[in-house]
Amino acid sequence: MQIGPLQFPDKPLALAPMEDVTDISFRLMAKRFGADILYTEFTSSEALIRNAPKAIKKIMVAEEERPVAIQIFGGLETSMEGAARVVEDQGPDFIDINCGCWVKDVVKRNEGAGLLRDLKKFESIVRSTVNATRLPVTVKTRLGWDPKSIVIEDVARMVEAAGAKALAIHCRTRDMGHNGDADWSWLEKVKKTVSIPIIGNGDILDPQSAKRMFETGCDAVMIGRGAIANPFIFREIKHFLKHGELPLPATLEERVSTCLEHLKFSLEYKGQPRGIFEFRKHYSGYFRSLPNIAKLRSDLVQYLEFEQIESRLLEFINENISLKLS
Repeated sequence: MQIGPLQFPDKPLALAPMEDVTDISFRLMAKRFGADILYTEFTSSEALIRNAPKAIKKIMVAEEERPVAIQIFGGLETSMEGAARVVEDQGPDFIDINCGCWVKDVVKRNEGAGLLRDLKKFESIVRSTVNATRLPVTVKTRLGWDPKSIVIEDVARMVEAAGAKALAIHCRTRDMGHNGDADWSWLEKVKKTVSIPIIGNGDILDPQSAKRMFETGCDAVMIGRGAIANPFIFREIKHFLKHGELPLPATLEERVSTCLEHLKFSLEYKGQPRGIFEFRKHYSGYFRSLPNIAKLRSDLVQYLEFEQIESRLLEFINENISLKLS
């Protein structure tokens, strides 16, 4: 697969852009476990052209992440053009436009998935952004506003003509949010419609579902909530695609060591106590399916120091060893 001058391996895996999740610490861990393409959290074009400190911090990328995209959103051509220039200065490998966010506060401003109600504006936003930067520009969107207005084939043709180098499709409509099943049948239809790479997204929760999505003919698979629930999912998918069998699950010791390493990254980039507070959502993913996880998580969210968390996790290892021996 190729995005502009960027060449990717066969069947690449992408980490989906997720607000309040795909910060730099999470992206670095996803990269370590096999993600081929990383995306930042989506960032408002209006905030970027005002040089809002929080927005600028969200689009900072590290050399170890490459290839990495900065994702932006907006409903005004001039703001998107300005934001593209701000983003270009940060040195990502490409820019992605969010045209799929379904939340009310975004769509009511005709941003994100709100653009699916006005394809002329959608096209203008993409074309303006493409013309404002030397970097490749890609788009992420949904099938349509609702089941009665599925326009993804028209959107695909339009963004290709506007100069986008790839299209990621979350296979739900805007009104579905995260509910219901993603309809992957549209990936095969869109793939026959355009020549740019098509990246499938929606309901990739395990290696088997990733394999089935690739069978639609899409060029890459993008993983969102499945990576929150299982940070090791990229490694597991790659093993399954190569060997045709599921790998052994991560050991408890590996889960603990990886969790602590991730927490260190969070503290490095966010400081304390913010790095501790914002990391709490990841405990369930690292320790899912283990006995007494509810009690462990209840303990961990009370701590404010890295050393306390480390001590409790090492204690948790010993508790599980004791259970096996009894």
